[in-house]
Amino acid sequence: MVLGKVKSLTISFDCLNDSNVPVYSSGDTVSGRVNLEVTGEIRVKSLKIHARGHAKVRWTESRNAGSNTAYTQNYTEEVEYFNHKDILVGHERDDDNSEEGLHTIHSGRHEYAFSFELPQTPLATSFEGRHGSVRYWVKAELHRPWLLPVKLKKEFTVFEHIDINTPSLLSPQAGTKEKTLCCWLCTSGPISLSAKIERKGYTPGESIQIFAEIENCSSRVVVPKAAIYQTQAFYAKGKMKEVKQLVANLRGESLSSGKTETWNGKQLKIPPVSPSILDCSIIRVEYSLMVYVDIPGAMDLFLNLPLVIGTIPLHPLGSRTSSVSSQCSMNMNWLGLTLPERPEAPPSYAEVVTEEQRQSSLAPIGACDDFERALPGPLFAYIQEFRFLPPPLYSEIDPNPDRPTDDRPSCPSR
Repeated sequence: MVLGKVKSLTISFDCLNDSNVPVYSSGDTVSGRVNLEVTGEIRVKSLKIHARGHAKVRWTESRNAGSNTAYTQNYTEEVEYFNHKDILVGHERDDDNSEEGLHTIHSGRHEYAFSFELPQTPLATSFEGRHGSVRYWVKAELHRPWLLPVKLKKEFTVFEHIDINTPSLLSPQAGTKEKTLCCWLCTSGPISLSAKIERKGYTPGESIQIFAEIENCSSRVVVPKAAIYQTQAFYAKGKMKEVKQLVANLRGESLSSGKTETWNGKQLKIPPVSPSILDCSIIRVEYSLMVYVDIPGAMDLFLNLPLVIGTIPLHPLGSRTSSVSSQCSMNMNWLGLTLPERPEAPPSYAEVVTEEQRQSSLAPIGACDDFERALPGPLFAYIQEFRFLPPPLYSEIDPNPDRPTDDRPSCPSR
């Protein structure tokens, strides 16, 4: 009998979004199909899937052990998030080449469904960095006797959602710094920098509004600038490797001596970048906004404002802690409402308190103390009568107009 051949082996995911991109979060169910196409009949031992999610870091450093001796130190670390295995066809056998218990697959196309659930615990967001990565994948393996297995691996994306609508991420970030330039025995005036942004949390595609004031009292021409940086930190064997990358930047106008520049919401757009990774023990991805003054011939004056790049954008209604500029995007239909030309008069006293209530409140009380005997009537009656005292008649004419300036009483002399 002539055995058939495997024409194709593919993996497809049942996508949960409209973009047909397999994206999942912790607790989601990952489902899909292994598609197998064969020409002719084949006999297989098993068709298995292996799903795994893990973070891994690796880098090397050169070390000197003596005058003429050097060696390379390897730093590696790995964190596993889940490891799932399943057999779609056949069963696991120790004897790979045994002809017994084989499963026959006929010519044509075949689909085999698979499904597994991601852990409920927080997962690190998928990431590819300089010295490490966070990856999630599904691998299909077709095992046949006397032949090498056919393998295929396909990755899927996991997002650990970060909601920027939390108080800590909606709080404004601000700072102030000052620098005085010195050259030998001469000291110039200071350069001062103050900067503020409306919140700490943003999502890719948003623009950061920067409010800043730069004052140049030195003798040099300086340039204010701003930049977003991504910092990747990798941890292994008690060591840390850090990589800093520029994400986006902008440049202000040059400032000559004695000049001041003000940024009233200067915008810096966040490009498509990976969300912040804050919960992984071996990989950390953080962002910051650096507002700085480029000073020729001296160290720059800079402010670092921390950022968190999230996945859930700002709600349309904003937050009380967000700035006025963000709240201006809310529905402002209430501005179109107009007050009536003539306000409605308040109700009359007779409509609020009836005569019967008033008379009943004036009824005498038998028990009186010494203070009540000194009054022409019961104390309780005085209290009640004060409570039901009619308000003055409603009128739009001020009964107490302002006195002329000349009629105002002067302070008594001592």
